[in-house]
Formats: sequence, structure tokens, C-alpha cells
Amino acid sequence: MQLQKYTMQKTIQYIRAELAPHYPETEISGFIQMIMNKVLGLSYTQMIVEKDRVLETSESDEIKAIVERLKTHEPIQYILGVAEFYDLELNVQPGVLIPRPETEELVEWICKTEIPASAKILDIGTGSGCIPLALKNELPTAEVMAVDVSEKALLIATENAKKNKLDVAFEHADILKWPERSWLQYDVIVSNPPYVMEREKKLMEANVLEHEPEIALFVSDTDPLIFYRTIAQFASKQLKESGYLFFEINENLGDEMVALVKQLGFKSIELRRDLNGKNRMLKCQK
Repeated sequence: MQLQKYTMQKTIQYIRAELAPHYPETEISGFIQMIMNKVLGLSYTQMIVEKDRVLETSESDEIKAIVERLKTHEPIQYILGVAEFYDLELNVQPGVLIPRPETEELVEWICKTEIPASAKILDIGTGSGCIPLALKNELPTAEVMAVDVSEKALLIATENAKKNKLDVAFEHADILKWPERSWLQYDVIVSNPPYVMEREKKLMEANVLEHEPEIALFVSDTDPLIFYRTIAQFASKQLKESGYLFFEINENLGDEMVALVKQLGFKSIELRRDLNGKNRMLKCQK
């Protein structure tokens, strides 16, 4: 199907027809809203109101290019260069993990926890900066910091802080070598570290495996808790008394995670399921 001087309505029909062999209908509907918002700056309501609007050739060409890339299962967030997360628009590109809805649930849990208004919060393995930026947006008087081993991720996270006018401090650090530098004392430490085991690769979608950074996703089958154990050990030293440690976790390692933090002396340990009913988050206190 060609796309030349189409109306809005015809353009939407084109997108549906081209993507139907590749994606479920509900996902295509989401793509259409994201594409029209990015290319034309239109909301869903405006799309309906302006259904007879004729697109410019440049607009049609841009939409066709996006559709062709979607047919190769490239993530739409990378194609458009942006992702929505907790009422923020974040820049994303290959090299940083695309923020997930379950991570929004983790942020919400932190925001609903009783922590000091001026809390010092540290996010470990920040990626796009989604967690600390959302926390700063919701808890404006908190002092929010974040670290990552990836220089590229830190550049993108810093861009996102400027874009959203949020004051978050980003630093380069390898948490596996945390004893080699000095740290503050924190009220809250949070992390969504790599937790997908190598043997779980075969269960993952092709668009994730082919496009998202392995360094942010995978751990070895022989030591899948390496980041959790290291971060929990770090938190046992750097958290203030009764400070909180939050993790996003591998749904298959809930029991192991509880045993790990219990062994390190943490209290008030709580596993929480995400909206899909999977053990996806853990909270505990020093």
C-alpha cells in the first residue's frame, strides 16, 4: 500500500494494514497514537476531529519510514527517540533500556512509603534516569542522586534531567567496585539492576534481544544475584538506620531475594506483585 497525500483517516488505515501481519491490534492502536503525536503533534482526540486533514508529503514520508522500521520489530521508543514514564517524556536510544510499566509501579511504591521530605535517595544503574527523575518530580524536596557504569546512559539521563527541568545528580560508578570510592548515607536506595538469566533469553521477545543493551538486561546463570547481593551489601553500610532498600526483581527469584536480604540483617521484608501478578518488587529496611 502506498502512502501519498493521504488524509488522516487513510493514513491510519495504512498503518493498520502494514503492521497487521506483525503486531496484535491493541499494540498497533498504541503505535498509531504515538506516531501521530510525534510526527503531527496530535492527541487521540485531535486525530478523530481532524480525520479528513490531508497530510503533507514530508509527514507521510516520515510516517512511512517509521512503519517500515516497525516491520523489522525495532522498538518504537528507539524509532521515535522518546518514551513516556510516570508523566515524563524521556529521550531513549540504543544503549539504554526502555523504561517499563512495572518500573513505574516500583516508583509509585516508593512515593507512597513514609520517607523524610528531605530524603537522600540513590538510584543504582539508572539507565535513562527514569527512576530518579520520576522520584524527583513526585518528591521535589528530596535530594536525588543516581549512578551508572555506562557513560552513554549517563549522557542520556543528564539530557532527560535538563529536558524535564529536574535537579538530579548523575555520577559514573561501577557498583560492583563500590568499596573503592566514598559514598554518602542515604534514606532510600533503589535499583533495577540486570536480572534476566542467560537461560531465559529464549523466552524473550526478538525486539528486546536484538535492540536493547545486554549489559542492562542479563546476568550469568551461575550467579544471577550478583548485583542484588552487592547492592544489598552496599546498602547495609550506606543506608541510614531504618532506611529503605527497594529492588525490581526477577519474577522467578522472589524467595531467593527474600533469603538474601534476610541473611544480611534487613527487616520488614516485603515482596510485591506487579499488575500482571508476578513477584516483581521487593522492599526492606535496615
